[in-house]
Amino acid sequence: MAAPEKKLDKSKSGLRMIPVNGNDSSPFTLSEPPWVPDDECPECQNSNCRARFDFIRRRKHHCRRCGKCFCNKCCEDKSPLPRMCFIDPVRQCLTCREISRRETDFFDKHLKILMNGGCFTVSDSDVSPEEGSSFFCKISPNHRQLLFEGECDKHEPVQIEKIDSLQILTSGKDDEGNTIAGGLAICYKDSTGSSNVVQMVVEQGTNKKPGQIWIAAMQKVSRQK
Repeated sequence: MAAPEKKLDKSKSGLRMIPVNGNDSSPFTLSEPPWVPDDECPECQNSNCRARFDFIRRRKHHCRRCGKCFCNKCCEDKSPLPRMCFIDPVRQCLTCREISRRETDFFDKHLKILMNGGCFTVSDSDVSPEEGSSFFCKISPNHRQLLFEGECDKHEPVQIEKIDSLQILTSGKDDEGNTIAGGLAICYKDSTGSSNVVQMVVEQGTNKKPGQIWIAAMQKVSRQK
């Protein structure tokens, strides 16, 4: 599946690189919020500041993530905001800046791991993992589907937005007593709207580390939706 075609979009908040087709938008992106009108902001909306805007402090700044109005001190930092597809760092309030910084790791690291894919033994809820089939599993370039690529068998893609829950499948403990992640059970709605469970187990006889890293990255998905 080819990466979606994108275009440059200019808004009052900054330049964004967005898909030409809205149906290709990543489920992890956020829409730009409406800005709180200047005339409705007599003071900074940081509850710990509340500095009043007057003839001395007249400049008002809007956080690109939440759209609220702040004084320069409370909204002077410019930080990356990948969930809104901004090309350059944009002005954000103190609270939103910290949220965006935590999310940047997901976009810069975990999404790339998921798109690179991994090898798993895949089975549905009515089939034991031992009877599953080998698939190369990865997230599509637009982040909307979990794809299963097999040489012999086929499995319908799982829509990321249709995932209800994720459960780690364990495979014993390591020498230090830590639980080892050996797979993942994904509860999702299929194309008919019915609930299904697909089990993905790291293939035996292979280097399990890449699969375990992929599983850890997939766990992050439920926190970003």
